[in-house]
Amino acid sequence: MQIYWIQAQAPRRVLALVKHLGIEAEFIEMDLMAGALRRPEYAAINPNMKVPTLVDGDYHLWESSAIMAYLCVKAGSDMWPADTREQIEVLRWLSWNDCHWAPAVAPYYFEHIVKSTFGIGPPDAGELAGKEKAFDRYAAVLDTHLRDREQVACGRLTIADFQLASMAAYWKAAGMPMAPYPRIVAWLDGLMRLPAWADPWPDGRADPA
Repeated sequence: MQIYWIQAQAPRRVLALVKHLGIEAEFIEMDLMAGALRRPEYAAINPNMKVPTLVDGDYHLWESSAIMAYLCVKAGSDMWPADTREQIEVLRWLSWNDCHWAPAVAPYYFEHIVKSTFGIGPPDAGELAGKEKAFDRYAAVLDTHLRDREQVACGRLTIADFQLASMAAYWKAAGMPMAPYPRIVAWLDGLMRLPAWADPWPDGRADPA
């Protein structure tokens, strides 16, 4: 099994899951700035020309949530549930992340983390003007949901936690306005107690800061 990655939020959750589940894989880091994702041989396995991508024999899979579900099935982990209703519950939060939460946190993540990681300029405060409204709207939903639970779905750790937490894990460095949402902060702090989540990168490098 090969997993193609760069140091970014979508690969982070897949890499953390691989480490958490103890799955053997070859990790292939792509040079984003050198155009590695646009090369024809890579586009042949992921036409989106993004990462992560999983190759398992002749099976090619892209989109991090699908890859995480596949890895759980392969490892026999209930982080992707076998029960149908639990699957739907996890899917609800994966969808909520992609449609609402990720777009709300992404501007902060891009300006403060992506730019510094790939050397593409300093944060632009003007790009964040007005973004707090969407952040507050969806942070309030998640914080309320976490009022009487420690994980997002099914009463235990699932791939929904890794999906929702990936960009928000950098909330301090990214300047996300998280002060009114202590339950989200507690949930993120709890995930950081998982060794694989706190140290997901194959070469042991530090998280971007």
